[in-house]
Amino acid sequence: MTATDLFSAAAFGGSGWCPRVTSLRQELGRIWRTCGVTDEWSVLQDVLLHRPGDELRVADPDQAQMMASLSLDLAQSQHDALKDALEEAGVGVHYVEPCDPVPPNLMFVADLLFMTPEGAIVGRPASVVRAGEERFVARRLAELGIPILRCVRGRGTFEGADAAWLDSKTVLLATGLRTNAEGAEQVASLLREMDVLVIEVGLPYGAMHLMGQLRFADRDLALAWPGRVPHAAVDVLRDRGFQVLFVPDEEEATQGMALNFVTLAPRSILMPAGNPVSQSYYESAGISCLTLEVDELTKAAGGIGCLTGVLRRDAG
Repeated sequence: MTATDLFSAAAFGGSGWCPRVTSLRQELGRIWRTCGVTDEWSVLQDVLLHRPGDELRVADPDQAQMMASLSLDLAQSQHDALKDALEEAGVGVHYVEPCDPVPPNLMFVADLLFMTPEGAIVGRPASVVRAGEERFVARRLAELGIPILRCVRGRGTFEGADAAWLDSKTVLLATGLRTNAEGAEQVASLLREMDVLVIEVGLPYGAMHLMGQLRFADRDLALAWPGRVPHAAVDVLRDRGFQVLFVPDEEEATQGMALNFVTLAPRSILMPAGNPVSQSYYESAGISCLTLEVDELTKAAGGIGCLTGVLRRDAG
């Protein structure tokens, strides 16, 4: 083969060369699995769960970041009911499916990733108890064909429950116990590359995640926990036309995790059962409430929102 033949070959940019001109976002659904999130309320399409196993058999719940010991059988039964409820609502359910022994909190998948319109940011949990959980989620995302855009690195910590989409061009990002400044900046820098405005707020002492203090039921309706939600976050929401309602019962918010719900569609949520005051209040605001018994699972210090890693919502 002559030099002329060599450099006219497609491999070297010859006439048969086909340049890749599509963006990653344009390749979703063709090269990559259809995925992505740009808000917190559009119709839920796909989620990632981890069905808990023997990792819940811990000697000291507090050392495992749990509030009390769990019955594995009951926890699994309630988790199976969560899967059934999501599927009955038309949601595609995928499982992490680890092949190695896992840490005790892996079922709280929402902490381990944050979805963007182009793929996932994989978190880096803040506690040594949860260190390494991100490996299992990253592997499963890759198996599903979901692009991994960034893994938080260095000394950064970031948990997906500390971020929320206010609209397709704005993300609220909280720092505090679980997400530090270095982790937040890594997340923010990637989002800025997408021309997304990142608004950072600080969480008060005693707040685990932004998710536990603020949830969204529709494009103009948010629910928050007074005394825990950052004041700046409420101001930002109101400036953007959101009505912000506050949970009516402190005990239900604390013990029943009434605010820790998943939005299935605009003004349609899946929430923990056993919170009659909160449920009635939500319904009075025009929210349809599907309830589910998760009282055994919440002993591990997380609720329905924490258990559900959102992979895809309809483009709003």
